[in-house]
Amino acid sequence: METTLPPAGTSVGDEKTHLRRGSKETPHYGTIANGGQVDNSTETKVISPMRSYIAVAVLCYVNLLNYMDRYTIAGVLLNIQKYFQINDSTAGLLQTVFICSFMLLAPVFGYLGDRYNRKFIMVAGLAVWIVTTLGSSFITESYFWVLVLMRAFVGTGEASYCTIAPTIIGDLFTGSKRTLMISFFYIFIPVGSGLGYIVGSAIASATGDWRWALRINPIFGALGLVLLLIFTPNPPRGAADNNHGEVQLGHTSYLEDIKYLLRNRSFVWSSLGVTAMAFVTGALAFWTPTFLARAQVTMGLRPPCVQEPCNTSDSLIFGAVTVVTGIVGVFLGSMMSRRFRDRVPNADPLICAVGMLTSAPCLFIAIILASTSIPVTYVFIGVGETLLSLNWAILADILLYVVVPTRRATAEALQIMVCHLLGDAGSPYLLGAMSDALSKYNPDSLSWRFRSLEYSMLVCPFVGVLGGLFFLITAVYITEDRKAAQMLTTGEASTQSLPMAVENQEVIA
Repeated sequence: METTLPPAGTSVGDEKTHLRRGSKETPHYGTIANGGQVDNSTETKVISPMRSYIAVAVLCYVNLLNYMDRYTIAGVLLNIQKYFQINDSTAGLLQTVFICSFMLLAPVFGYLGDRYNRKFIMVAGLAVWIVTTLGSSFITESYFWVLVLMRAFVGTGEASYCTIAPTIIGDLFTGSKRTLMISFFYIFIPVGSGLGYIVGSAIASATGDWRWALRINPIFGALGLVLLLIFTPNPPRGAADNNHGEVQLGHTSYLEDIKYLLRNRSFVWSSLGVTAMAFVTGALAFWTPTFLARAQVTMGLRPPCVQEPCNTSDSLIFGAVTVVTGIVGVFLGSMMSRRFRDRVPNADPLICAVGMLTSAPCLFIAIILASTSIPVTYVFIGVGETLLSLNWAILADILLYVVVPTRRATAEALQIMVCHLLGDAGSPYLLGAMSDALSKYNPDSLSWRFRSLEYSMLVCPFVGVLGGLFFLITAVYITEDRKAAQMLTTGEASTQSLPMAVENQEVIA
């Protein structure tokens, strides 16, 4: 008997999510729904728990390197501005171009990741990232546009990895173990970001040349490439969610996948929340060391940088704060999620909302106090970053349990595209452009140069409040959407047990 059940929020006429039950021949997860073709890209043998844990460790290592590279540029930004003689808006363009390429290519890798061998796609992307990052370190001062181009190619390499890696973890584990493994994976976002500042600043200071900061990550990346090839499996899609193997999920067209995701209310509203979070974290991560350096110049605590190498001590301190607050925040968020999820079904988006709404006033106070007390500013930055970091692992877990397995890579890609398009792709450049526009009123004043960046950064707390409201809306729908995805994955077709999101749908026996 073959049972076909449409996903949440769709009608039979425009949706073709296929569930095969009770077949004598057991095809792989991820089979092609129409035509009976089998996807041979997945491993059919049982993946041992030990190998699964090793795979997660490798994926975490590469994730660490990705985010180290992403913020190494920010750690040596003062040196780059002096070397190429560029203003704030042009400097912000380095991050914007990187994020734009990352964002635009994420849907491509999402499509490929739901259909082909995910391990080989990640390996190819990592190879591109290694070559382009290393190449960008040899650019001379007359070819700034080449550095911008190289940053775009770096985004291409990272898009392949960040889109696919979480879906592999989702297919290796389920339940509380999945939450824990996802927490380990996403903890390396703030840790890697912080180490990017620290390593970039330390190497630039030790060598006297900021370009050496860009040469370390590719060396470690080559090791990551080997580890991916040897230790990372390509598990069957949905295997962890359907332990008994009774239901086989078939592929549908890319257009049907997009329609399904746009009608998944929890996915849409949580993606908007992630977008607001990306705007805030992207802008603060790129500009905070420079902002604090200008604050100290304004207070007379240090002289302005007139030639490189510039003082990058703020990058070191901010990097250390980011590492510590990231670890604390992610573990706190994961612990809260595991403790409250069974008692409060919509606990995850509520935790995210609380994190965003309470971080906003902390960041506002930190920005306002920067010209008065640097230590107090760091305290409020630390509290704000901790509250923001509550969300990292929870957000990934939300996507995994409200989306069916064969559409998770596409969902990751679409979320990446939206959150970067409206979030951190533009926020570093936007704040830099606002700062340049304001500084024109008094271009010769070092104090006004600080104030212009300060007023620009005040946009971030208000966007954070907006993100908290998006997560509150997510909390309204998430219980229903999670149950709908679970029904589709396990093939429980009894209309009496279906949630409201899929009841009254036609069931074809």
